[in-house]
Amino acid sequence: MEILPIPAESFKVGFIGAGKMAESIARGVVASGVLPPNRISTAVHSNLNRRDVFESFGVNVFSNSEDVVKESDVVIFSVKPQVVKKAVTELRSKLSKNKILVSVAAGIKLQDLQEWSGQDRFIRVMPNTPAAVGEAASVMSLGTGATEEDGAIVSKLFGAVGKILKADEKMFDAVTGLSGSGPAYIFLAIEALADGGVAAGLPRELALGLASQTVLGAATMVSKTGKHPGVLKDDVTSPGGTTIAGVHELEKGSFRATLMNAVVAAAKRSRELSQS
Repeated sequence: MEILPIPAESFKVGFIGAGKMAESIARGVVASGVLPPNRISTAVHSNLNRRDVFESFGVNVFSNSEDVVKESDVVIFSVKPQVVKKAVTELRSKLSKNKILVSVAAGIKLQDLQEWSGQDRFIRVMPNTPAAVGEAASVMSLGTGATEEDGAIVSKLFGAVGKILKADEKMFDAVTGLSGSGPAYIFLAIEALADGGVAAGLPRELALGLASQTVLGAATMVSKTGKHPGVLKDDVTSPGGTTIAGVHELEKGSFRATLMNAVVAAAKRSRELSQS
């Protein structure tokens, strides 16, 4: 059976799962103008609050997932990893080669998704929590039946809530260790910087505001200038100055090695969980 292309100008998107990630993606897609809300749907079975949330910005809310699949060209499974198999298998008879299937569930491999669904037009995407503020770092991998055109459509959707890159699925455990778990490392760094500001005499609110904006500004410089972070670090590190004194202390505490070890440890744990 020939795979039909998805109509780029009129395709509809449906979310299986109406949680925070689905909401973040849907809001981003609407806010960016990628899709109008009347071309997006989800299903809410009992939690009326979640129905109100999606309806508040115009998304169609059905009472069952079968209607979502029927109405959608792109079906995004945004349920928790432990219930993905149940969600996919229950909808198996409604899925077809004419739909792009997407999973954002951490640790669930394409091979399993394709087996459970009976379809190979699957794309696995791993976003992270900053999707909630439109600054996700997402990675996607195409299943055996997904086309480059399918990938372009999914990139457009997830590009509405941040940046999306393509990688081989075998790299996803490392992706988990870096961008999946990485926001927690940065939250800790922001908290620690703010605590340092307080220790140096700043009011808490001022210290936290400066710390969070400093991290945001530094990340934006790396992203927008294209310069290596080491070069940017050197630009602000004057001989015998304040910054090199602080960097020296960080090196004493194995700052860089500790962050590297955190990424490796999280990647290792992701690998263990995906094999269990």
